[in-house]
Amino acid sequence: MRQGVGSLSWDLHKLFKAHAKEIARALRRRGLSEDAAADITQDAFLRVLAAAPKDGAVVHNPRAYLHQVSRNLSINLERRERSSPFVATSEEALAQVPDLTPSPETVVHDRQRLKLMEAALAELPERTRRAFELHRLDELTIAEIAQQLGLSVTRTWSLIREAYRHIVLRTGGI
Repeated sequence: MRQGVGSLSWDLHKLFKAHAKEIARALRRRGLSEDAAADITQDAFLRVLAAAPKDGAVVHNPRAYLHQVSRNLSINLERRERSSPFVATSEEALAQVPDLTPSPETVVHDRQRLKLMEAALAELPERTRRAFELHRLDELTIAEIAQQLGLSVTRTWSLIREAYRHIVLRTGGI
């Protein structure tokens, strides 16, 4: 039982029993499917349960208030559907959509390549590895890396080139 604004006592269970079918019918008349109307009807009651009318609002007719909440929810649904409409697709068309999940063989191969890459990086001197990581992973420019490491741009570029050369030789150019 929930107290509404004013002297009304809001027993949502009684209100649901008394008005849910009526609200769902009104939503179906607005063009919603039976399922969508049922969902919005339940959502309207949940909204009222979660948040009573705003302070200072005088609601003498809970039935009308519930209808207004459900109408607003249906308008929101229509807006969402207009902005990203549902497109019916045949089973044949869905069967043509490629599965982008890698095969188990690809997963194993990629993990092996990753281990080779990690091993190659671990073999690099600390400063060379750091320059390479800043370049490839943090996407810093050569000048930014040089400034961060306290090196010249030319020396920084040499370190990154050395790292690339080492990785290609160590991993077979993955």
